[in-house]
Amino acid sequence: MRRINISVALMLFSWLTFVSAQGNNESYVQEACGVTRYQNVCVQSLSPFSNKARRSPSRWARVGVSVTIREVKGLVAFLNDLKQQGRVIGRNRGALSDCCEVIQDALDDLHRSLRVLRMLNVGEFEYQMSDLLTWLSTALTDEDTCLDGFDGHRGGRQITVIQNKVQNASYLTSNALALANWLATSGVESLGS
Repeated sequence: MRRINISVALMLFSWLTFVSAQGNNESYVQEACGVTRYQNVCVQSLSPFSNKARRSPSRWARVGVSVTIREVKGLVAFLNDLKQQGRVIGRNRGALSDCCEVIQDALDDLHRSLRVLRMLNVGEFEYQMSDLLTWLSTALTDEDTCLDGFDGHRGGRQITVIQNKVQNASYLTSNALALANWLATSGVESLGS
């Protein structure tokens, strides 16, 4: 009987420790995503990284950009496949071609941003933050430019799918920009966390 009580107590303690850790992880991502515009998208896309990023603005910015890169890479592949299939016609064909170009530019800027985040240092922090915020803003502008190209065009389901995919990428980019801005305003002192 005593052995069973000890086993039950150990299992209960393990379970409470697990639940407590999960609660902390959730509070980390909630705190980080509190600075973003699209908080639900942020929590959904970044919660798997909560345990590693914890309260570090630099880690959250790096994760935000990394998740955005993954999404935009998929978007580039989707747009290029659609363009090669040649089924988008009329004015939408030109909009798709322009969209492929600007989304590739956005991906390039996101990669530049991630390189900066991987090499942050005290001596160049302000310069690095300036570059980072510029590149993320440019990536967001490129995504908006893509969306603008389809404004007022008819194209049915295919164009709606394009718009939805680009819009989702822009939500992630906006969130990554907000996390990078949080890092910039937290200052060089936040690099130690």
